[in-house]
Amino acid sequence: MTALETLIATLSGWVWGPPMLILLVGTGLYLTIILKGMQFRALPHALKLIWHKEHAGDGDISHFAALMTALAATVGIGNIVGVATAITLGGPGAVFWMWMTGLVGMATKYAEAVLAVKYREKGEHGMRGGPMYYLTKGVNLPVLGWLFALFTAFATFGIGNMAQANAVATIFQSTFRIEPWLTGTVLMLLTGLVILGGIKSIARFTSFLVPFMIVGYIATALTVLALNAAEVPHAIALIFGHAFSPAAASGGFAGAAVAAAMRFGIARGVFSNESGLGSSPIAAAAARTHDPVKQALVSMTQTFIDTLVVCSMTALIILTSTAWLQGIAPGELTSASCGEALGHTGVVLVAIATALFAYSTLIGWNYYGEKAIEYLLGPRAIRPYRVVFVCMVIVGSMTKLEFVWNFSDLMNGMMAIPNLIGLLLLAHVVKAETKRYFNR
Repeated sequence: MTALETLIATLSGWVWGPPMLILLVGTGLYLTIILKGMQFRALPHALKLIWHKEHAGDGDISHFAALMTALAATVGIGNIVGVATAITLGGPGAVFWMWMTGLVGMATKYAEAVLAVKYREKGEHGMRGGPMYYLTKGVNLPVLGWLFALFTAFATFGIGNMAQANAVATIFQSTFRIEPWLTGTVLMLLTGLVILGGIKSIARFTSFLVPFMIVGYIATALTVLALNAAEVPHAIALIFGHAFSPAAASGGFAGAAVAAAMRFGIARGVFSNESGLGSSPIAAAAARTHDPVKQALVSMTQTFIDTLVVCSMTALIILTSTAWLQGIAPGELTSASCGEALGHTGVVLVAIATALFAYSTLIGWNYYGEKAIEYLLGPRAIRPYRVVFVCMVIVGSMTKLEFVWNFSDLMNGMMAIPNLIGLLLLAHVVKAETKRYFNR
């Protein structure tokens, strides 16, 4: 097992080296340029479209439900533990690079959704779309489409399953003294209850849960920041100051180089908002719409909400406290930071938020995995996949945190490579669809 853990860690380091960081950020920058900064000028319009109900066109669920399903998958422990991990390993400057992935990632997310809706098709279990379809039908590279689906199927058990279960089990053990196997069992049963109903059941559940949990978390964060208001300017200065200069060791913090800030900021940012991975457009393809651009604009707001709002709140909670300087493990850092301001109540609130965020991500990523398995093996493979997915929840709850994160990073990177190739080759299609929509 030790040899496997070392191999996964080594491969993850290679995949998330400079070439991947350049490809991810470079693709987002390229799309931002050819779309003339569309994510900035069209954001108000996109936020209005979230509430627009469209009765015409193909699709299984509304714009709002598609967004909530995608947000359920992205607003997870990446927003709590992921941000803490980025700061622990990359220093405060990592938050700046998370923001950068969010800003350019909005263009990437938009492009993914345009292509997902444009090249989707009707299947036995509703609409199906995503990178495997636009790589096959749009780029005419079915091998890349197959590889993307394969890596997505594996990634489902990392970012979408074991990482989430592990985070909940860890924080419940430290906060409530509940054994990981018990947390994993309960989470496994609750996950099975929702996913058996398919996308419509998932959409109904996430449309109720996601707004509630995001608003609740932001309210808690704003309370903490109000109590720590005097420290907020210093926290922001740390973020910008260490984005381009090393963070010196202090207290229990080991220090971090600029390269580490970039690597862990971008990797954790992508882990959180998933821009460039190609996962979210699978949910976008299920939206009821007659225009790819409409759903793409709605999908774009997902990255804005996830990274520039929720992740920023977590980062400021941590950096306005002293906990990040005390060598506290990433899995408990946000909880400890919140506890400094709100006492034990803050610790409990973060534990509950972690459970809700992780649970919603389990639900959303199960759907992504279903579509990947359906593409690879056909509709009959969906039911066995659901059984395996549910069983892996308890495995994740009792697995080492470092192994889970390295495995998740590796699979995320392997998903991103074929997807980013597809986005670059089909950028002209995205540009043409965008021009058509806004000219009209």
